[in-house]
Amino acid sequence: MKCQKCGQEAFLPFKCPYCGGYFCSEHRLPENHECPRRELARVPREEAQAKAVQRQKSYDYTVSYAPLGTVRKNIYFSDKEIRHLAIAALLVMGIGLSAGMFPNIYAEIGGPYMLTLFAAILTGSFFIHEIAHKIAAQKKGLWAEFRLTFMGAILTLISIISPLFKIISPGAVMVAGFVDRESMGKISIAGPATNITLSAIFLMTVVLIPQYDLMFSLGAAFNAWIAIFNLIPFGILDGFKVFLWNKKIWVLAFTASLALTIISYRFIY
Repeated sequence: MKCQKCGQEAFLPFKCPYCGGYFCSEHRLPENHECPRRELARVPREEAQAKAVQRQKSYDYTVSYAPLGTVRKNIYFSDKEIRHLAIAALLVMGIGLSAGMFPNIYAEIGGPYMLTLFAAILTGSFFIHEIAHKIAAQKKGLWAEFRLTFMGAILTLISIISPLFKIISPGAVMVAGFVDRESMGKISIAGPATNITLSAIFLMTVVLIPQYDLMFSLGAAFNAWIAIFNLIPFGILDGFKVFLWNKKIWVLAFTASLALTIISYRFIY
């Protein structure tokens, strides 16, 4: 991407948290590119970064290459984030419970108790992935909070009642602050790594508690699928940032998630 001030090609451009423009390292500061909103630089760091992220459109949020970073490295949740998490949890739970709309699937799962457990597994798996990104980012001193996205929430809501497709994507963790390729790669691998771990745990549980083999096999398959999908090295997905950072780690993670996907589906069928 080219710097919007001098036109120089920048492989990892800095995104101004105030005007939203992309610049090279020389013109990354508001005063160096004559930022029209540079007065916001006087706002406290975390507040300015949060506002900058909130101005972005849906799915234009995975990371902002901004010149400022937060100094707080402990894990924290804002009130707004908690509200967004609660709404997203209800939407994902709705996806899981919607399996009860199909008599064959409902009978296979085994009644209302097991259906609720299935919905809880889906919800937990989704949020563990997102919270892993959040923790990894905040440990590096970055601003990182979960936010609903309009289109993602709408598609998830429609999926609850739709018999044709099921999409679980109510939102994601937004990250803001200066970050290099290695740090971004480590933040990105955190989500899929948790799903790979959960998938392996569910598969071991299938062997140890065979009376719940279908439920835990579904949990293993769902986590393996989340991991393998997010590791696709394309666009805004985690896999693209991991691939840029360390190809060996990407191959290892992708191979593990692919193997777990195949194994878990064999348990189901």
